[in-house]
Amino acid sequence: MLNPVAFARQRFRSWWQARLPLSDTTTLTQRNVYILPTRPGLMLVATLLVLLVASINYQLNLGYLLTFLLAGCAVVGMHVCHATLRGLTMNLAPPEPVFAGQNAPLRIVLTNDRKATRYGIGLAVLDETHEDHWSWTDVPGLGTATVSVAFQPTRRGLHRIPPLTAETRFPLGTFRVWTVWRPAAQVLVYPQPERMPPPLPEGEPRSGTVGTARVALAGEFDGVRAYRRGDPMKLVVWKKAAKSDELVSRDAQQAQRRELWLDFSRAGPLDADGRVARLAAWVLQAEKLGLDYGLRLPGQQIQPDTGEAHKRRCLEALALC
Repeated sequence: MLNPVAFARQRFRSWWQARLPLSDTTTLTQRNVYILPTRPGLMLVATLLVLLVASINYQLNLGYLLTFLLAGCAVVGMHVCHATLRGLTMNLAPPEPVFAGQNAPLRIVLTNDRKATRYGIGLAVLDETHEDHWSWTDVPGLGTATVSVAFQPTRRGLHRIPPLTAETRFPLGTFRVWTVWRPAAQVLVYPQPERMPPPLPEGEPRSGTVGTARVALAGEFDGVRAYRRGDPMKLVVWKKAAKSDELVSRDAQQAQRRELWLDFSRAGPLDADGRVARLAAWVLQAEKLGLDYGLRLPGQQIQPDTGEAHKRRCLEALALC
């Protein structure tokens, strides 16, 4: 069972974070920057109290001097610590899509609009699994600095970026100044490809054509010929070239009679997530071989094509299906 204190803390954190606005750019002001003493700061307060009591009891003028000198340094340090974050602007760059199970990197640009350098600023993802993974940097005067943090989404689809936190304890470490930021951006998570997928499915005859040519299970056409100068690189059968030391190409006319379709309904006797994982692996395999391929999903169909943009479109459709 969950500890009551931890449960109450988690509920309060969720309630508090839900009240924060969603924005990919935030400027830190007095309204969203918080400050509390650290453990060394509390020890310093206790030490100052002991020094003050001893100075009063023994009428030590040097004791008064030392006590108020240290107290003044602590007050100045509190002001400097709070000013290190106050006025800083944080901007989140659009996150790139990732595959499920991989870390989703987040790139935050810190902008300093004052002449003085801001030292010792750390950023992290605000959750229990990433709070110990801090990235630290200094932001030069009238300049910018880029900090990268990451979190790991576990399932495919669109995921909202978790809240981020920034803090500093500069210069004395007696105070902790921090803020909590909720970005509005979402990261697209592709399905995790099947590790050992079966060979690519056979090609289907194009509409209006009649022929017996088939696509082999390895994703290659049966009909090949000697390489001719000017043949597209995607028609070169590299596996056969590696075995025979001679370049051979697929028959383009034969390739035009059939087309490769990756069909959700023909992805095997698997559940929905298993079929999506297999289709993702087939998309990567077909793209690696340079084949034109199409994708059929329930309620959606993507016409055969090739290239990086087509691959991203197919993976996005698989992530959101």
